[in-house]
Amino acid sequence: MALVIDGLRKRFGEVQALDGVSFVVRPGQVFGFLGANGAGKTTTMRIVLGFQRADEGAVTWQDLPAASWPRRTWGYMPEERGLYPRMPVLDQLVYFASLYGVPRAAARAEAMRWLARFRIEEFADRKADSLSKGNQQKVQYIATILHDPEVILMDEPFSGLDPVNVALLKSAFLEMRERGRTVVFSTHQLDQAEELCDAVAIIDHGRIVTAGPTREVKRSTGHQVVRVATSVDGDLRWLQSLPHVTVTRPGRDYTEVRVDTGSDPQAVLQAAMEHGGDVLRFEVADPSLEEVFVTRVGAIDTDERTLAGAPEVRA
Repeated sequence: MALVIDGLRKRFGEVQALDGVSFVVRPGQVFGFLGANGAGKTTTMRIVLGFQRADEGAVTWQDLPAASWPRRTWGYMPEERGLYPRMPVLDQLVYFASLYGVPRAAARAEAMRWLARFRIEEFADRKADSLSKGNQQKVQYIATILHDPEVILMDEPFSGLDPVNVALLKSAFLEMRERGRTVVFSTHQLDQAEELCDAVAIIDHGRIVTAGPTREVKRSTGHQVVRVATSVDGDLRWLQSLPHVTVTRPGRDYTEVRVDTGSDPQAVLQAAMEHGGDVLRFEVADPSLEEVFVTRVGAIDTDERTLAGAPEVRA
């Protein structure tokens, strides 16, 4: 009983947008679909929803073809927002919900509840094009979930949001999970996915490079991360004698090192105690999703938290 994407292939002219894409999303999960722009995330979502046809492969939800389920099963938030610019916010939210059979009075009450939760209830009678991009995005999210779909798919929902609005949207995702809804969102912002997702899939040039529960994906690199701070932090000569240890983040507050497969992270602690002065911090952790992506795919612009190297053709 899951959303199963099985062997999707899709070509646009000379571009192979999807090349055997397969992964499974369990009911009630928050699932992150990760990759650079053009990697195939949007095309996959459109095929799931029936907006495009795959050349090969299948999509099922609860063991039945996705296309056989009623439209209200699905909620979709596209990256290109779909609001009517000159229509008042509340009117169009009620209208969108009515397309899925939600009574107007119930839709109006639920829409106002969400507008209040997102701190934009005063904009209910404003036209959509008078709102900021972030507030339009929140309205688009409300339109996506107002008919209470079982599966919610969102394409880059955090794009362009400030930290306050990101936090509001994150809490909304978690509420949907608590209701038992399945949430799938694509993103190239790996920190958001790491914080929210029960499971993830990483796609690159139309192929899945790794997928599964977030913890398992993070451990798939085979190495561990050690964060250590000492009273002589900044002088890392004591680390140079350790085999199979690579400094990945020298810093004033702590130093982060990668410990290769088969090596004992406790060796870092032992060296710190013997040569590094007083040990102020020692932590063994799994690699971040960012590091997994770098290992599996390629470079990341860490200042923008954006995956680099996307092809020019958007998929």
